[in-house]
Amino acid sequence: MVGDDAVHRVEGLPGESGHVGLTLAMGRLRTLGVTGLRVALPAPGHPLGLSGPPEFNARALEAEEAVVGFGAPYGLVPVVYEAGPEGDVHVEVLWHCLPVREAPPADVPSLGEAERELAEALRDATRVLSRLDVAGSGPVAEAALDAYRARAEAGREVLAPGYPPRAVRVLELAQRVGLLISLAYENGHGGAVSASEMAARGQALRPVERTARRAQVAAYNAYVEERG
Repeated sequence: MVGDDAVHRVEGLPGESGHVGLTLAMGRLRTLGVTGLRVALPAPGHPLGLSGPPEFNARALEAEEAVVGFGAPYGLVPVVYEAGPEGDVHVEVLWHCLPVREAPPADVPSLGEAERELAEALRDATRVLSRLDVAGSGPVAEAALDAYRARAEAGREVLAPGYPPRAVRVLELAQRVGLLISLAYENGHGGAVSASEMAARGQALRPVERTARRAQVAAYNAYVEERG
């Protein structure tokens, strides 16, 4: 996760030479016809939110994230650079501007679909993981969940003003599910000791992780989709 103090620059913008600051880059993209940006969170075998061409998709898959312009065929893929000693690390994010294909993004559900799928996937996975005794549990898991609840109760804004309330609700749930999945992975195989139990554990976690990513993309892109 890149902190708020990271320096962001953009290269490859049409009509600009070298690197430019993020504010100037957003203005330049607007003059090129970009009226909004969609988030993409691709993973191997799952080009979530991408529309091509292959060069852009390949870079986005390597970064595991990208933004795709709406209104004009441009997209941005980040590369994160870190320098300095531990405790005083300087972070710079260089966004590469590349042409994208003007087509519907891959595998992005509507907010309603995302909410329903996430609830169903979470219910099914909880049943399987509970039977195998591999769900996130113990003091570390409880502490992480308590920290999540504290952030939520403190009124943390997960989306900018103007997003529909349903998008906020879907993103909150997707982030909570993502935390639970991370805890389950960090806890190793839990009570699953046989090869078949380990395989069942993986089969239960993978679709939930995929569904949570789809729900996050649907929530982040809700504002652009409503305007479209």
